[in-house]
Amino acid sequence: MSTFFLQQLINGLTLGSVYGLIAIGYTMVYGIIGMINFAHGEVYMISAYLCAIGLALLSFFGLQSFPLLILGTLVFTIVVTGVYGWTIERIAYKPLRNSTRLAPLISAIGISLILQNYAQLSQGPRQQGVPTMLDGVIRLHLGEGFVQITYTKVFILVASFAGMLVLTWIINRTRLGRMCRAVQQDRKMASILGINTDRIISLVFVIGAAMAGLAGVLITMNYGTFDFYVGFVIGIKAFTAAVLGGIGSLPGAILGGLILGVAEAQFSGMVNSDYKDVFSFGLLVMILIFRPQGLLGRPIVAKV
Repeated sequence: MSTFFLQQLINGLTLGSVYGLIAIGYTMVYGIIGMINFAHGEVYMISAYLCAIGLALLSFFGLQSFPLLILGTLVFTIVVTGVYGWTIERIAYKPLRNSTRLAPLISAIGISLILQNYAQLSQGPRQQGVPTMLDGVIRLHLGEGFVQITYTKVFILVASFAGMLVLTWIINRTRLGRMCRAVQQDRKMASILGINTDRIISLVFVIGAAMAGLAGVLITMNYGTFDFYVGFVIGIKAFTAAVLGGIGSLPGAILGGLILGVAEAQFSGMVNSDYKDVFSFGLLVMILIFRPQGLLGRPIVAKV
């Protein structure tokens, strides 16, 4: 196995873990209400700005310890993006819950455009960035070549998989998770059994937004730059990951993110990085045509 392939594999897993975090938001919302939250990519975009704001605020108030600076930024961003997720559900989805399926879709697209323009007007149209916080590289010598991974990528992988494991444990092992799964399987029956379905739906939006917030901090740390339009492309790719793994399946979102990240990295290295977005969008089209239920999803038969 060539060192080039291994290097691209590491790059792909790093990127794919972030895709998986964002895809979790898409798949959880779809699993609960059967609709796609098309404002989810913009929540990720907002989290990039919040990362920069959080770092600036904590530094301004004299916090210089690196671990505390990172932890404080993560907590700040995750909490605020969670509030954004709750607000989106209250404005764009809850009032239209009993309307036609098209109405919440249009509403979510409207919220997406509002958030884009809000970020552009409040923060400016130019690219912004944050300073590099994790310097250093780990080199693994393999024969005549070597593979390297930056400390930032190590942190991204550890933080991403930690977030995924915690969420998986919550969904599978806790009372809250059982209520979420009950609402996903049969919302009306869950309500009859005493579960506050409105609260669970709002909570799912908060959790999905929080995962996007975590992803926003990690990607911003890795690339250092962002703008008000960054949520669109990343959002579509994360949606591709969710569809690839099986929309509505939490393990599917994680698996789809990792597969897409690795495939995109290998394509960029072997073919041309200028066409990596075309590759990802083309993959989405192929999945929808040949296997719309995804790798871990099940075909759904509607009763009429």
